[in-house]
Amino acid sequence: MAEFVDLRGTTIFYDRYEPEGEPRGIVHVLHGVGEHAGRYRVLAEALAADGWIVYADDHRGHGRTGMRQHGTADMLARLGDGGHRAAEEAAWQMSEIARSENPGLPLVILGHSWGSFLTQILVNDHPGAFDGVVLVGSALRWPGFLNARPLNARWDGPEAKGNEWISEDPEVQDAALADPLTTQTPLAEAFGPLNTLRLIGRPAKDLPDTPVLLMVGRDDPVGGPRAVHALAAAYRERSGFTDVTTRVFAGRHEILNGFEQESVRADILAWLDARFPA
Repeated sequence: MAEFVDLRGTTIFYDRYEPEGEPRGIVHVLHGVGEHAGRYRVLAEALAADGWIVYADDHRGHGRTGMRQHGTADMLARLGDGGHRAAEEAAWQMSEIARSENPGLPLVILGHSWGSFLTQILVNDHPGAFDGVVLVGSALRWPGFLNARPLNARWDGPEAKGNEWISEDPEVQDAALADPLTTQTPLAEAFGPLNTLRLIGRPAKDLPDTPVLLMVGRDDPVGGPRAVHALAAAYRERSGFTDVTTRVFAGRHEILNGFEQESVRADILAWLDARFPA
């Protein structure tokens, strides 16, 4: 575990994974709302085994960062001073640290869920900063493509745990509920209306051409395949990206923690291998 202090004085904790041999590049992993970087250990270890240096930070208000920031798990997912803009700034700092510590290596940014929305914002705000982009459980950040209903509505009932939407695997659901660094507080409640509105946006026009991989579960209630295909079209038509790949898997929101997770990880590694050979 390592740490840095963001521009507003908040200590950001992060994990770094290193390959045994010569690294081929860097991957910055951005987690979703209400969770933390530790839930991406299996992915990070697979990437490191394939030659990648991995940075995975606990975003503002989340995980170890949130516990230091707020002093209580009851406030996890609250972003604190500076709100969403501060979370964006801190995520960008993490990418800058990763790049500065490993000059000359390609930098790929990989975001899941809210982390994928942060990633979309960083790609817009820092044109050409990333050599590759992987978005998991993402969506076009535009009204009509983001689900405004409760995410567990499809699985709700008297016996519902409340987080069936994250994965079809009951063990993953139970582990998330038992994890002291996760929370089920909905994004809009945790962020507040103004910060939630900052999530609305589209891919910027005429960006430097960057390869993008979009991955989504067929039963993902956040946006699902329709919203991801719309995002892919926006990257092609607005941003001018020529290498945009979309993959749909059986599963719910967290396909990295679902029954198809091995295939998801294998596809990420294969996509990286094809574009950034060892």
